[in-house]
Amino acid sequence: MVSLFTETVRQVNIRDYSPEQVEAWAPKPPDLIRWRERVAALTFWVAESDGQTIGFCGLGADGHVDLLYTDHRFQRQGVARSLYQQVEDEARRRGVQRLFTEASITARSFFERMGFAIVSEQRVELRGVSFKNYVMEKYLAPANRTGIIGENVIG
Repeated sequence: MVSLFTETVRQVNIRDYSPEQVEAWAPKPPDLIRWRERVAALTFWVAESDGQTIGFCGLGADGHVDLLYTDHRFQRQGVARSLYQQVEDEARRRGVQRLFTEASITARSFFERMGFAIVSEQRVELRGVSFKNYVMEKYLAPANRTGIIGENVIG
């Protein structure tokens, strides 16, 4: 996962961020301690093709959608959409009503297509380097357990 993350940031996000920002975001060698801490708080879904990890996404108990990355060679093939759908399905099963994320400039349009709205633009700092990203959210309708969309009661 760490290798996929590093290569994706360096191959894809470089379009929207400076080389200095990319280096701070995805350093070589990676900060494995930070990774372990971040991953420990999430439930993960991993996409594979021919035994190779091609994408992953995490969901926090509070509805935080985190670390949605697709291998740069598998972009725009539905991998992220499939992973995100698994996350949303699980959130609904858990009764989570609000999903939120901090989307990069690169990921913003994907999350908008998934129904997220921008709450705010923000500047964050990582390893002494400032980045622009977007706090985004999506409210989920409650899971419909009965299959009934609506009901009229006359009486």
